[in-house]
Parts: sequence; C-alpha cells; structure tokens
Amino acid sequence: MGAGKEPDGSSRSDEEWERFLRESVAGAADAPKEPSARARDVGKRLGAEPGPGLEGWRSYTPARPQRRTGWHVVGLLASLVLLVVALAPGRIADLFAGDDPDSPPLAAETASPTQAPSAEAAQRPTMDEPFRGSPAARWTSGAAGITVPKAGEVGWMSAAEVERALARSRDFLVASGLDRGALRGERPEKAIALINPHQKDVQDFLKTAFRTPSEKNDPLLLFSRFQPSRTHLVGDVVKTRGRLTYREGERGALQVTADVTFVYPVTRAEAGGDDEIVRTIVRRELVLSWDDPDKVITEPGTFSLVSYKYDMTNGGCGAPTGYFTPPFGTDHQADETSPELDPYDRSAPVGRGEFSGDECGRATRS
Repeated sequence: MGAGKEPDGSSRSDEEWERFLRESVAGAADAPKEPSARARDVGKRLGAEPGPGLEGWRSYTPARPQRRTGWHVVGLLASLVLLVVALAPGRIADLFAGDDPDSPPLAAETASPTQAPSAEAAQRPTMDEPFRGSPAARWTSGAAGITVPKAGEVGWMSAAEVERALARSRDFLVASGLDRGALRGERPEKAIALINPHQKDVQDFLKTAFRTPSEKNDPLLLFSRFQPSRTHLVGDVVKTRGRLTYREGERGALQVTADVTFVYPVTRAEAGGDDEIVRTIVRRELVLSWDDPDKVITEPGTFSLVSYKYDMTNGGCGAPTGYFTPPFGTDHQADETSPELDPYDRSAPVGRGEFSGDECGRATRS
C-alpha cells in the first residue's frame, strides 16, 4: 500500500502514521473520523505489539469528560437510569412518589421484603391526610392490602377448597383488625365464629381475655380494639400491607400463615382537643390450620389456631387493658434507652417488639 496523503499531496511516512494512530487511540483531537485501509492495517499491527493496555479498534472505552462531550455524558447517564427503571421499577417509584396522595399505590406484596421502606419527608399528619409523612400513605386500604395467593391442591383439600379457606382466612383478618365495631371495642363475634370451637385452650383464652385481660390473656394478641371514650379513629380508612402464604401442615391440614401490618390513625375522643394524630401500628403473624375433619375434631368453615404473635407501636405501655391506648401529648413515652423498633420494616421477623413488664418499645418513625 502507498503512504497516506496530506492535503498538499505530500506523503506520510510509516513512522508518522504509527505516531498518529497511537495518538488517536489515546484520544487526540485531530483523529480522522474514518481511518483509511492503511490505518486499519497499521492499527492491527500495533494491537499485536506489547503496549500499555491498548484495546482493539471496535472496543469501547469511555473518554474522560470534557466540555465538548457533555451531551455524551448526559446520554450515558440517561441510559443508566433507563436500565435501572427497567430492572427495578418499584424501587424507582418509591424514591420519587413519596407520600403524595396522588401517587399510585404500591404493588401488592407477594414475597417477603428484603429491607425496610425508605425514609419519608418529615410531615405531620392532618385530619384530611392522616397517613401523611409515612410509608403507609402509599399502602392499599383495608382488605385490598392483604395479598391472597393463587390456590392449589394441598393435603385433604382440592384447589377450590383451598381457595375458600384462603378467603375465610382473610375474612378473619378483616373481622379482627378492620371491622368498625371491633375497632370501637365491641366483641369481635364474626372473627370468633371462624375459630374452631373445639380448640379448648383458645376458647378459654377468649372467655378470659375480654373479661379480665392480662399479659397472658390479652385480646390484643388477636384483635385490634380502641376504647371509644378515650380514642377515636380518624376517617374511615385503615392502611394495610401483608400477605397470606400456605403449605401442607400436620395430618394433611392446610396451614395458612398471615403476616399483615395495620396502620390506625387516631386522635383524642374528648371534645376541644388539639387534633393531635397518633398512628398506632400493629403487625400480626397468625398461623391457622384448616384441619381434615376425619382426623381432627372441628366444625365446617372453622380453623384451629397454631400460633399468634404481634409487634405494636404507639399502642400503650404498662398493664394490659384489653384496648390500645395511644400516647397523646405528655402521656407515657419511651425513654432514650428503650429498645427501638421500625414498625414499617416488614423484612424483620415478627416478635422483635416483645418487651417485658412495663418496658415500652420506641418507634423509630410512625
């Protein structure tokens, strides 16, 4: 091949071309836009020589940012943002949506979260926006926030029977944690009717809990209740987030696990208050067994309780009263040495908020 030509017709030597190509690879400003056949030939030869990490012609190495390449940097950043949005749209939505009431609700929870929700901007709740300033602002309301999985055949139950049992399991959560009468302190008869009446220890618990509540027999372990003479719910909405899961249990039973967080915005009941709003946050984990009537004494449409536990913040401390007693104003508050609990962290196990005696957990946010 002949040497490269200059604009005036003179020829470049091989040494000049090699120098020119080395500068081009290093990012020289006068590199030609389309190399000649000779340049490609020399480039291949240079690539075969040992050197300071030179890459092949078609490989891409981002150049150091310069003034004239600003739009290229913007394009690269935009591409990275689009990639993140494609891989994790829910996380991006969480970052930008905040607690704007016009923001879309979070997608249903179908698996255990891996971390707590991000921090929200510090904003006080109001009577019109009682969930303002909390992750619950984007949660779904009521029963719709409890995810029910697709049913399949398990143990002694067909897929259709499993579907009915899952629906009734959610009915129990609604009757025990969302029913307006139960929340006003009434006896939760609809919920109790779904519990196996032949499960003696649970029936003894129910008889005692509402009459003489104690640390061992506290109705709040299963039911959400507020004393209407002291506390009023704000509005008609309770925010929820959680899910049901199921597997085969003992003796071929359908074992359903419910893990649900309820957020109750409340205010003082007495007139002339300052409209202070407190959010009582309760997370319950219940394990229910839908037993084979040929193997366990039960009644149709009822389940046996395998276990139940809960975490609660802003619901009161001290001796059990059978009601949540949210702290208003100068009411008892946890001191700086009390154990901390993030009530919105659903990635942590339930029960980490079980404190002894009069000890009261300190919510990191509400």
